[in-house]
Amino acid sequence: MTTFLILGGTGKTGRRLARTLTGGGHVVRAAGRSTTPRFDWHDRSTWATALTGVDGVFVVGPGSATDWSPLLSDFLATAAERGVRHAVLLSARGVEFLPDGVVARAEAALQAGPVAWTILRPSHFAQNFTEAMFVPDADGRIVAPVGSGAEPFVDVQDIAEVAAAVLRDPATWAGQVLALSGPAALTFDEAAAVLSEAAGAPVRFEDEADDAHERRLAEAGTPAGYIPWRAAMLRGIRRGEDAYLSDGVERVLGRGATSFQEWARREVPAR
Repeated sequence: MTTFLILGGTGKTGRRLARTLTGGGHVVRAAGRSTTPRFDWHDRSTWATALTGVDGVFVVGPGSATDWSPLLSDFLATAAERGVRHAVLLSARGVEFLPDGVVARAEAALQAGPVAWTILRPSHFAQNFTEAMFVPDADGRIVAPVGSGAEPFVDVQDIAEVAAAVLRDPATWAGQVLALSGPAALTFDEAAAVLSEAAGAPVRFEDEADDAHERRLAEAGTPAGYIPWRAAMLRGIRRGEDAYLSDGVERVLGRGATSFQEWARREVPAR
């Protein structure tokens, strides 16, 4: 058996990855600030215990509001001292839209570190419509500053299965950057139509001006450092620059990526 540490083990990707690895007979240590052992990016005394006996680690950072690359560099040094052989970073395909941003700096720290690495760059999650930023409001509205731009939303279960395969086979995937997406790009109007059918109730998309969106985030208490990253990703969709398809799911798993329609039938709750 192989032991894997999953940081952010209760998040959208982490909990699915934990189930996938456990189902394959591996030992999983899903760690966070409320787990045993405890892991806290900002409490270095928690790192060594969480890493002891670990073969590979799935890295989810402490957020995109501040530059955490110095923490990651120190964490990787501790991981190497503890015998960790491979680190897989959950990044984002939109890193190209903010090349000197927090996410890009984390990637650079990983690549410069002492542990063999793989980077996963997924497109926007399909689950963002059920668990995150694109959840319809009480009136069934999805409000986002993306216009008629399209996005190949990726099923987080696909990401989890890719991460599990990469962790199990570092010899094949170390040193690679794997871009992941769904099999087709949908506009937000098209996504809303799929959600309407799956939920059995109307869902509609409303465009929003970039500055209005950023102002709304600020008024809601969103950390100031996160807003430029989110804005850069969404502007990339609006410009049509994030509609391209990526083949990482097929390359790693040997099957096509899950469609947005298939995901919606499986996970979208009735409204």
